[in-house]
Amino acid sequence: MHTHDMTHTGQRFKILCAGIFSLMLTLGVARFAYTPLLPQMQSQAGLGVAEAGWLAAINYAGYLCGAVLASVISDLRHKDCLYRWGIVVAVLSTVAMAISTDLWVWAVSRFVAGLSSAAGMLLGSALILNWLMRHGQRSELGIHFSGIGLGIALCAALIGLFDHWIDWRGQWLALSLLAALLAIPALAWLPSPDTSGKTTSGAAMLDSPPSRLYLRIFMAAYFCAGVGYVVSATFIVVIVDQLPGLSGRGNLAFLLLGIGAAPACIIWDLVARRRGELNALIMAALLQVVGILLPVLHHSLWAALTGAWLFGATFIGMVSLVLTMAGRYYPTRPARMMGRMTLAYGMAQIIGPALTGVLATHFGGYTVGLWCAAAAMLLGSLLLFALKCIERRDRRRIQAA
Repeated sequence: MHTHDMTHTGQRFKILCAGIFSLMLTLGVARFAYTPLLPQMQSQAGLGVAEAGWLAAINYAGYLCGAVLASVISDLRHKDCLYRWGIVVAVLSTVAMAISTDLWVWAVSRFVAGLSSAAGMLLGSALILNWLMRHGQRSELGIHFSGIGLGIALCAALIGLFDHWIDWRGQWLALSLLAALLAIPALAWLPSPDTSGKTTSGAAMLDSPPSRLYLRIFMAAYFCAGVGYVVSATFIVVIVDQLPGLSGRGNLAFLLLGIGAAPACIIWDLVARRRGELNALIMAALLQVVGILLPVLHHSLWAALTGAWLFGATFIGMVSLVLTMAGRYYPTRPARMMGRMTLAYGMAQIIGPALTGVLATHFGGYTVGLWCAAAAMLLGSLLLFALKCIERRDRRRIQAA
């Protein structure tokens, strides 16, 4: 029995590591390395402000298409196959950024990087959650999602380190090498999925979906969270760089965002275990409002960095909790609700930056955009409070029935 437990623990460790490396690659490198590299690409590769915004939007569009795809596919084997292609594409999209200066090549690269990040985020998460539930393990994704924060922090640290030594192209080449190294365990350590529909103890895995009203309000709340997230995530480096006396400190804020995000999911899992998932989500949302507004209310380095750290620690916790809840409602096809929730989040990610860009041009800065993001998060918190009432109502109905 003891050796069986040991092999089980070893396998769980390898599978979680595969997930962490896949997220470091598909989100940390393929998707988010573009943010800290933006200033260099603008000063050295002649990337204009408008074009930079378009590339970010195209990246989100790719992610959204990937989310639609993930929500449609229910066959675990197809998911596994697409996940593996996503890992390969993530590496290729990073190489493409280095070998060309053509805006169209960059646009295609950002689109497929977005697709690959959906593969790592949704398909990878679904496969790992399925394995955990099937093997009677705690169905929590906190450890898995630490890969996003680790990837962001690692890229920001490397880019900051090499900043003075190599140009933008050298940076992308170095990141391509890192991407290739991360791809190896991400592919090798995730086993092919078991499609039997039963757990290893022989119990059947059954879906227990929430009511339609609950789902709709949940999606609306997550849309608000998406608006709050994307405005800060897209513009944080620029916002910090534009604050009086803080020029050049934006990358430091991005590094702290990643450091805040890395352990956050594990901590939010523990909070959810004690207080319940909805309460944990409400706490994260309110703390995120503070994170978004700190650099606006106080123009100092400590406020900007604390805001970035708080923001990193909350946004990723919310994503992790929501996707874990989705997986619990639908254990046999977790990517379906995950994909739907991500669509709500993704729509916000396209509307948010575009609107903030317009507001920034009109008001000559990002302050109004950040206030709007904070307002959206507050609205999201109210919707989550409403969910608690609906959950109670639904439970009473089930008991009465």
